[in-house]
Amino acid sequence: MRNKKKLFAAALAVALMLVLSAPAALAADAAESPEAAAVLAEAQVTSSKAIACAIMIALASAGGAIAIALASRKASESTARQPEASGEIRSGLMLSLVFIETAIIYALLVVILVIFVL
Repeated sequence: MRNKKKLFAAALAVALMLVLSAPAALAADAAESPEAAAVLAEAQVTSSKAIACAIMIALASAGGAIAIALASRKASESTARQPEASGEIRSGLMLSLVFIETAIIYALLVVILVIFVL
């Protein structure tokens, strides 16, 4: 299992490096005219924004999913240990789930702002 995680991380790093180096490889062909260079620069900015937004929303949603899973697991364990306190445990769980989802929604709003405003 540990080797699979390392292999996945290495493959992800290689794919990210390839994606980030592709605009630089295309810059050599477009350096002939100023108009082409300007278009390429704009395309590089747009692709960098897209990559950054994809990474940010992926991390936010993965972190949120992990946090929700951990909170639900602990609430289930607590309810199993003390069934008489299930109402208080459930209300605390719902409040924490709201905060976790709010953080994910804030990340989504930032991504939308980066894509459409910046």
